[in-house]
Amino acid sequence: MTQTAAQRQILVVEDEDIIRNTLAEFLEGEGFDVTQAASVTEGLNKAREQDYQVAICDIQLPDGDGIKLMRQMHKLNPSLFVLIITAYGTVESAVDAFKGGAFDYLTKPVIFDDLSNKLKRVFEYRDLYLENQKLRRELEQPHRFDQIVGSSEPLKALQDSIAKISVTNSNVLLVGESGTGKELFARAIHSAGPMKDEKFLAVNCGARPVELLEAEIFGSDAPGASQPGILRISASGTVFLDEVARLPMGTQLKLLRAIEYEESMPSGGSETYQVNCRIITSTSEDLLRLVGEQNFQEDLFYRLDGVKIRIPPLRERLDDIPELVDHFIAKHSKALRKRAVSATSETIRLLMAAQWKGNVRQLDNAIERAVIMCDGTTIEPHDLPPDLLGMGQPLPDTDDLRSALRHYERLHISRVLRQWPDKREAAKRLKLGLSSLYRKIEELSIELG
Repeated sequence: MTQTAAQRQILVVEDEDIIRNTLAEFLEGEGFDVTQAASVTEGLNKAREQDYQVAICDIQLPDGDGIKLMRQMHKLNPSLFVLIITAYGTVESAVDAFKGGAFDYLTKPVIFDDLSNKLKRVFEYRDLYLENQKLRRELEQPHRFDQIVGSSEPLKALQDSIAKISVTNSNVLLVGESGTGKELFARAIHSAGPMKDEKFLAVNCGARPVELLEAEIFGSDAPGASQPGILRISASGTVFLDEVARLPMGTQLKLLRAIEYEESMPSGGSETYQVNCRIITSTSEDLLRLVGEQNFQEDLFYRLDGVKIRIPPLRERLDDIPELVDHFIAKHSKALRKRAVSATSETIRLLMAAQWKGNVRQLDNAIERAVIMCDGTTIEPHDLPPDLLGMGQPLPDTDDLRSALRHYERLHISRVLRQWPDKREAAKRLKLGLSSLYRKIEELSIELG
């Protein structure tokens, strides 16, 4: 067997103790992790507790049919491959096994060489099958935005913009508040771009002293501190400079030269090298204001500002919160080995009412804490961070649909007006006439900032 056998798990379902134990002993000797079951009931319970790559099932079991068991296990784990064992090597039993979804079948007494060859084939086929499924899923997601969670209208508009920009190799500036996931969107642009198979390298521009930062970005030929720099080693890939506003003025000039002339020089060096990478930058600050304060190079600003994407804060995409919560619960439950799988409707309501000044990162942290505190499978409001419960304007705890809709309408219109202070633009976004918007403002007692 191959060296990967030790990582592969097989379930043996056979009621005859001698045959089951002999099979298990042989398979364990070949390096497989083997679990035994003596009946349909026990086999089904084992399949519910754990995902196996392969099951070896006898057709005739004391409490049922091995082929029916196979069908039930396939419902639990569609990627399970099954070998059926039968004492009757007839064409009919083989046909029934294949119709039921078996990969192959064995006759008693089982010949170990035959079993070994069939297991080799089944694992080879299974690897190809899983790779094919992976490729199929990727083809069904043409823009490779599988890591971006949510389906709100602002997020859809953002993804459309990314899809248009990604197919070019233009440099991009991502603008958004802290915690909105700017690196995630930078990776999405890279993954959907023409150089998606090349490197993606990220640097936080405010995280280290200027000498180390410049060496990391542009490289260094200084004695005893030589390094190539990510602009060079990324080749034709993507370099992501997070929080570019924090670059010192001198470093900004070096970056400007790298963008304008597509070349750079390492610190302490005497020869330039060509810069072929795509540069994606991000900021949570107002770069134009910094230019006015002479804290950011004006020429660099115009170089970066040409292709700009605004990442909306979480408060502008509240409809994504339920999906994000499910995503983070699954992520943290797996990492922390907890049982939480969902959140109550009251919990979701409270999360949608919070202000989220820290955006998606804050929500991620809140759900991680909730998963840790959760005793069962469902996150309750008391599992959330205590300071979160006092944030925002809670949604009404009422069964009266009219009151709930009125409350939500007030919140929604207030949010749109904060985002679009121009009443005509706000009315257009809300798909209301201007006079209807003014009437809603009066009816709902909406305070205008």
